[in-house]
Amino acid sequence: MKLDFWQYTHDPVGKVVALIAKRAVDSGERVLVVAADPQQRASLSRALWQAGPESFLANGEADAPGADRQPILIAPEPVPTNAATHLILADGTFRDVPGFARVFLLFPPDLAPAARQAWRAQDGREGVERSYFAQEDGRWVKKG
Repeated sequence: MKLDFWQYTHDPVGKVVALIAKRAVDSGERVLVVAADPQQRASLSRALWQAGPESFLANGEADAPGADRQPILIAPEPVPTNAATHLILADGTFRDVPGFARVFLLFPPDLAPAARQAWRAQDGREGVERSYFAQEDGRWVKKG
């Protein structure tokens, strides 16, 4: 499993989710976006639908009819009803969930201590490849 830690500082989390989700969907993958707060889930859904002037990222809620057919599913818990291979933890809370090919933990600077703890908890874990990205001058830079 690839485990990516993304610390966002310039862009809102919805824009970061849209960036990652677009890349995944364009490569034929399905995505599950997790956020515990219902208001944040609604905001993320709007950000995906409004991802660009020529495009949008179709998505649905986990409890909606047809959720299993959605390329991008937004849910309060990491249950891949849509058979997602990519998991985006958009609320900054790490959840150790096996079965995904790639997991993205998105977090603002104030949640960096918890992200560091989650990073350290992966030390020595077989089959986990970690990366850390941070925004610098509006670009994403791999730091670790």
